[in-house]
Amino acid sequence: MECQRIERPDHKKEMMGVHDAMDVLSGKWKIPIISSICYYNERRFSDILNDVPGISNKMLSKELKELEINKLIKRTVLDTQPITVQYVLTEHGETLKGIIKDLTAWGISHRKKIIGK
Repeated sequence: MECQRIERPDHKKEMMGVHDAMDVLSGKWKIPIISSICYYNERRFSDILNDVPGISNKMLSKELKELEINKLIKRTVLDTQPITVQYVLTEHGETLKGIIKDLTAWGISHRKKIIGK
């Protein structure tokens, strides 16, 4: 999709789609959390905590609950001692894999352009 100045009747619908996506994925932590789960397919709480620098236990728990409410991840409590909680993408969450891959590639390219690394 190209960004153009031509007015189109479906522009408001597109803008609402962007708003809805940003509403679900906005913030500092959701994309890195989803990225961690995407990369490994399934992650335990402690794995995600280690993957996402700077996030607290409380914030990770909050963000995971929101992602679960939005049907992007599935939480499974495993019958282990101590109890282990595992997270996977739902079928709906799997639709984000291409977006995460593209966003990652763009981020790497952008970093090289800006700081040369």
